[in-house]
Amino acid sequence: QVQLVESGGGLAQPGGSLRLSCAASGNIFRIHAMGWYRQAPGKQRELVASSPSGGSTNYADSVKGRFTISRDNAKNTVYLQMNTLKPEDTTVYYCNAVITTSRGILNGYWGQGTQVTVSS
Repeated sequence: QVQLVESGGGLAQPGGSLRLSCAASGNIFRIHAMGWYRQAPGKQRELVASSPSGGSTNYADSVKGRFTISRDNAKNTVYLQMNTLKPEDTTVYYCNAVITTSRGILNGYWGQGTQVTVSS
């Protein structure tokens, strides 16, 4: 089994910052892409930022210049540094990882979601 555990969500004021973390654990052979998505009530889940293995990062236009995705491959962890937060960033954020397990199975996995609220 593979688990993704997220942390770091919470309440921030407009213009403030939060840092999300997502650690993968379990029967992992190799982690390929890791990324962050978000989903507002009644809307589709959308990509926020992605970090392919060995490739360049990708950001949604709405967060470019404000959010930064990074990975610590030794810790199987991906981070999302969120700066200059806006009220419209308020929603649940999900970590995603594409992983080959120790049994050679390639699959996508999701974290449980973490709430980010931007409000004064």
